[in-house]
Amino acid sequence: MSVQRQLTLDLGTPPPSTFDNFFVGDNSELVARLVALESALAAGPLADRTFYVWGEPGSGRSHLLAALAHSAGPGRARYLNPQSGLAAFAFDAEVPIYAVDNCDKLSSAQQLALFNLFNEVRAHPCAALVATGNAAPIALAVREDLRTRLGWGLVFHLAPLPDERKAAVLKHAAKERGIALAEDVPAYLLTHFRRDMPSLMALLDALDRFSLEQKRAITLPLLRTMLALPAGDTPSDGPPAAVGRFK
Repeated sequence: MSVQRQLTLDLGTPPPSTFDNFFVGDNSELVARLVALESALAAGPLADRTFYVWGEPGSGRSHLLAALAHSAGPGRARYLNPQSGLAAFAFDAEVPIYAVDNCDKLSSAQQLALFNLFNEVRAHPCAALVATGNAAPIALAVREDLRTRLGWGLVFHLAPLPDERKAAVLKHAAKERGIALAEDVPAYLLTHFRRDMPSLMALLDALDRFSLEQKRAITLPLLRTMLALPAGDTPSDGPPAAVGRFK
């Protein structure tokens, strides 16, 4: 494996998914509702308690659900996906939030379990369910009764952040650090590395540290110099765990 590929893999491990490192873009209403969901449930019965979020691969569906579970804290939310056992889909009155990812990939048995879980959540005013899939409810490839249920609540299409917005975020991040980012660096990052914003920001943070160590501006030659380093010689301790200060 080449040195550059090794370093790319090292930098490509995504940080934990939180609301802080999700780039909202045109999804402000959805994110605001999810951020406030647990406190709204604790305040009393909530009218809008079931959500279905759909979008293209890479749009951030899994990130949002993981962020929701992380924000709620241990024991307050249950994250479910096609790898979850059937027992995990059982309703628990002590768990107020259920986050179900990739409904379109659930097995027949899991779909039935989710159908029953949905009905239980609807019957308990202090519980909520947020599900995701790859298509709008009307086109979702699941059993009919589940498809209908998922369309009952609030439905959001998760709009992906376009590349020009990603480039603008990277430039803004560099500006806030007080450093100049060459115009060709964001385009290079978007075509040669992971395209999700947390990973792009982690790579920019590594570049920031390297530029300070080298006392050079962040340019394409500097980026290539950093990528040519052996994996053990990456700047400082590698990308930080917390990234994404911009939404």
